[in-house]
Amino acid sequence: MTIAIRGGTVVDGTGAPPVRADVVIDGDRVAAVVGTGAPPVRADAVIDADGLLVAPGFVDLHTHYDAQLFWDPDASPSPLHGVTTVLGGNCGFSLAPLAPESADYISRMMARVEGMPLAALRAGLPWDWRSFGEWLGRLDGRIAVNAGFLAGHSTLRRLVMGERAVGGEATAADLDAMEAALHAALAEGALGFSTSQVHTHNDGDGQPVPSRAAGRQEMERLAGAVRAHPGTTVELIVPGCLNGFSADEVEFLGTMSLLADRPVNWNVLGVSSMNPDGAWSQLEAGTAAAARGATVMALTLPHTMQVRLSFEHGAILDGLPGWREVFALPVPERIAALSDPPTRKRLDEGAQSDEAGILRHLAQWDRLVFDETFAAENAGLEGRSVGELARERGVAPFDALLDVVVADGLRTGLRPPIPESEGDWALRAQTWQDPRAIVGGSDAGAHLDTMCGAIYSTSMLGDGVRARGLLSWEQAVRLLSDVPARLYGLRDRGRLVPGAFADIVVFDPSTIGHQPVRTRDDLPGGASRLYAEATGVCHVLVNGTEIARDGAFTGAVPGRVLRSGRDTDTVHAGADWAGTAA
Repeated sequence: MTIAIRGGTVVDGTGAPPVRADVVIDGDRVAAVVGTGAPPVRADAVIDADGLLVAPGFVDLHTHYDAQLFWDPDASPSPLHGVTTVLGGNCGFSLAPLAPESADYISRMMARVEGMPLAALRAGLPWDWRSFGEWLGRLDGRIAVNAGFLAGHSTLRRLVMGERAVGGEATAADLDAMEAALHAALAEGALGFSTSQVHTHNDGDGQPVPSRAAGRQEMERLAGAVRAHPGTTVELIVPGCLNGFSADEVEFLGTMSLLADRPVNWNVLGVSSMNPDGAWSQLEAGTAAAARGATVMALTLPHTMQVRLSFEHGAILDGLPGWREVFALPVPERIAALSDPPTRKRLDEGAQSDEAGILRHLAQWDRLVFDETFAAENAGLEGRSVGELARERGVAPFDALLDVVVADGLRTGLRPPIPESEGDWALRAQTWQDPRAIVGGSDAGAHLDTMCGAIYSTSMLGDGVRARGLLSWEQAVRLLSDVPARLYGLRDRGRLVPGAFADIVVFDPSTIGHQPVRTRDDLPGGASRLYAEATGVCHVLVNGTEIARDGAFTGAVPGRVLRSGRDTDTVHAGADWAGTAA
């Protein structure tokens, strides 16, 4: 089937200036980009792109759609925001390879560390695969987007060591078995290896995830295994990713890249004008790596990640002193406890105590904003602060907050105010263009109760380009498509040129953006998630087939499961992979 996208302005992903042209698609590939003045190409179907930009589909390197794709082949809402390729298995957490006895542990770990409702994981997945290749095979021919996955360290460790994986030191035999399991996963199509050492990653029992018990020898040996497989990469997160690298961590990042002979990308670089030197200090890890012939890249978000707090799921809030016991109660009992004055007093005192540490700032209850409410009596509160309501009702802020929460059956969405300035946006724009950083880190598919990271692309285009003019359209599109595709060696993707796969997004530059985050009750097992629609995204095609039109999915499943070597080329450590030449 031949499709012509006519009358649009093509931004091809290479960084070249936009040109008015028709794009001709034959099957799953771009057949031609025909400039003005040429006669119209005959086609079986035509998409009118007059007044619109036509660009390569966006590539999201850091998602956790591993589970969701089983019940949601669209990987919603990412394609509505222009994403056509997603990469999962990040942070050391993959769903394969899987030992039968580990299914419960892996599901509970994913629920805790990545914020995926356990009810959805249990109801939406069969958990009956074993090898990485068998798991990938379950997705072949059944997904709307292109999707590739890394093999996760914690999953490999659990496969080999069982219960000893949590906190246990790997023996020589364990290391041999882990290396063999990783080789098998990579040979079966895993796009690389991911791991985590960060202290915030805990399993379903509240214990450090398995990879946190790994010594340096173990991580280096697994990185070395990656070198033997073409088209692979390494992703990791270490404590310094969150608060500044130590000299040892900088050396470690470079060494992992050299051992794998692949780029290493880390998640996630925070950028704030309140600490302008922080981002540049973090990026020096890339400079140090380059001096050794290695490649170390920082993933960075183009927007301020707004966190949603809720007394229903309790994420983050359950870290306050004395609060975990309340969140362990069934919902009816929790509502009763939160309605009880002595319990309220105890919880407030715990939150205000020195033991609360860095979470103590959350106890400034008057500053919280009602982001979403549900009960009829709470109508009109969205966008207002707890402090305003407390003054209006003549009660303490914590009482005003909990009165609303109880009336909502605990579902109230609460937003801590996160300062954002024009200085923040200007600084972010500098990091987007820094060769040591790459736009990404959405975490889409994860933390479904606290955020919706899938808006990263439309936020960059809408808030960064359309509203602020921080980049040109061609610069922004290249950063969202070609640059991440090149880092992972995605073959024939990321650019809108003849011969490339027809992964295409058509959007309106005058309206591109995203809508507010809202709750949706559409997960298996009756679970909920946070979700945001896009604005201005008119057409999204994957491999030449339209999967979304004007904010609605078509139901088509033309996506390809990306396998290392077959669908990816090798990007070596220290290589000049980000050039703009077609």
